[in-house]
Amino acid sequence: MGRDNSNFYNQGSIGKGGRNKVKNSLNADPQPTVVRNQIDPETKTYFSEIANLFESSEIELEERSVICSNAIEEAKGKEFELATDYIISHTMQGLLEGSDVDHLCGFLRSCAGLFPMIATDRCGSHVAETALKSVATFVQENDYYSLLEDTLNSVCQGIAANPIDMMCNQHGSHVLRTLLCLCGGVRLDSPEFHGVKSSSALANRLNLQASRVGGSDSVHIHQGFPGLLKDIVSAMLKHTREDSRSILVDQCSSLVLQTALKLLAGDNEELLHVIPVLLGCKNQNLIDKTIARDIVKLMKEPAFSRLMELSSDKCGNFVVQALISYTRDEEQVKLIWKELGPKCKDLLEMGCSGVIASFVAASQRLQTHGLECCQALADAVRVGSDESPRFIIPRILFLENYFRCEDKSSWEWPNVSKMHVMGSLILQAVFKFPSDFIEPYIKSLTCMETEQILKVAKDAGGARVLEAFLDSDISAKHKRRVISKLKGHFGELAKNPSGCFTVEKCFTVSNLSLREAIASDLATVQQALEHSKAKQSLYLLRKLDIDGYAKRPDLWRSKQESRQATYDEFYAAFGKTEDATTHSRKRKKREEIVDHLPSEEHAKDVDSKGGKRVKKHKEKVESASDGPPKTPFLSEEMQGKKRKGKTGQLKAWK
Repeated sequence: MGRDNSNFYNQGSIGKGGRNKVKNSLNADPQPTVVRNQIDPETKTYFSEIANLFESSEIELEERSVICSNAIEEAKGKEFELATDYIISHTMQGLLEGSDVDHLCGFLRSCAGLFPMIATDRCGSHVAETALKSVATFVQENDYYSLLEDTLNSVCQGIAANPIDMMCNQHGSHVLRTLLCLCGGVRLDSPEFHGVKSSSALANRLNLQASRVGGSDSVHIHQGFPGLLKDIVSAMLKHTREDSRSILVDQCSSLVLQTALKLLAGDNEELLHVIPVLLGCKNQNLIDKTIARDIVKLMKEPAFSRLMELSSDKCGNFVVQALISYTRDEEQVKLIWKELGPKCKDLLEMGCSGVIASFVAASQRLQTHGLECCQALADAVRVGSDESPRFIIPRILFLENYFRCEDKSSWEWPNVSKMHVMGSLILQAVFKFPSDFIEPYIKSLTCMETEQILKVAKDAGGARVLEAFLDSDISAKHKRRVISKLKGHFGELAKNPSGCFTVEKCFTVSNLSLREAIASDLATVQQALEHSKAKQSLYLLRKLDIDGYAKRPDLWRSKQESRQATYDEFYAAFGKTEDATTHSRKRKKREEIVDHLPSEEHAKDVDSKGGKRVKKHKEKVESASDGPPKTPFLSEEMQGKKRKGKTGQLKAWK
């Protein structure tokens, strides 16, 4: 077999200059030069014919599986050359996807020693990742677990000899993260574990969904291979111990270490071993002053700041956000507030709005410093303490635009297409506070012009702010004042996917006259919404029974009256809610109850029997309330626990 002398693959030379600098600084053992043998014409023809056969779609599924297995057998001993070939590598991906578990594992075991080199190649990396994804499809079948574990162990041993090459390589880094995810038992395409800031992670940080303390169990899809995960992480640490700083600031290797740390979340024993090594400590229980100073410097490195998340400058403010989001008691919030509270305006001016958003969320979650937090935020966007609060909401919605304005007293609603993402997230968290804390925000929103309210409702982030306002414990009077400004525009909003949610929220909290106004608006665009076939629009039409309103408005109105009667009974039985979160939970429960009522039959019964069904339902509620008092809708773990009260006293402020 001849040789292609133009293709020499030396593992020490793969990657860009930054990776070589990292490797040289670590004095890694030199890897042997590997010569990429030329693929013989017969083999090229064989795989070309297979590619053509697959493209023709003329083969049955069973026949395809046999062809894949035979082709992988033919590739034995030539995996490196085939996987790194620009054309044949695509065919190899298809073969690995269609292969049975035995031939898949045979392929990986055969090329385990060269796996790092395949993974760091532009074409080979796709083949390597396809092989790992194919392994993932068999993991949940217990009969194959031992076979897969032995196979991955061979791959990990091939990497462990010198993992730096894969860690610091653009292509190898991604493959290594996929392998870590496979061993950790999580989805291989999970953005959270591939170093991408997903929307769910941001929502979790800002308390917009339930926090997952102590790990990411909700994303685990199988048991994984925890022993292999620890082994490969240990191998990485062994080669980073000499100069951890170079690895931490390298863009590719930093992402690998982020993934490893996230997968080990909850395993405190392992983390106590890993983290001191990354920080350059000789003793896991001691961080000396020199190390501490180095950490402060590392915080300002873009790659490291995403890894450690511990600082407050342009890159490192992600660290402060993470620190705040993991506060667990009032004392921790108090310490952070003492340092950051007086600098709220400064942080917003520097563009560090994420820090403020995290603190607002932590304050709301732990029910402490809420009033001070809301007041400081409002003061930060007001020109003087005597200024009207009417500008608070608009300025936070356009946070960046406002702080770029030199003459802030003359700032006006800007002509821009999108509202500030973090500003809208801050306001969503603000409206979770008790209404007594956020009076200036309520005044600001309720005094906005119709055109401004409509623009807010049309913006994806702004719409969520309105929904948070409508979900809060603010009085129905204020909510309906805002909703009434949208009369005549609900049909327009319903054509927008995000606007559909806002329309539904408005309908839920409206009285009968406003509900009929909303239904009337939607009836005028019903045909257009049905023709659009937009999922959310069709759902909205069904949910609000717009077809029923268009055909029999009197019957629709009667149905809504009966629904309102059910709501009133619910309040009479269980009383008013104590906070915004409980308020939202109870309203959803009410909706579930009402949704089970038959629409037309229920309305007819009310008309013909003079409300006897309502009276009968009321008797059932009163009967159910006899005996020991019960707290409704609490989960088992909350039964018997006292609700934590608000700390501090309310202060009067504009």
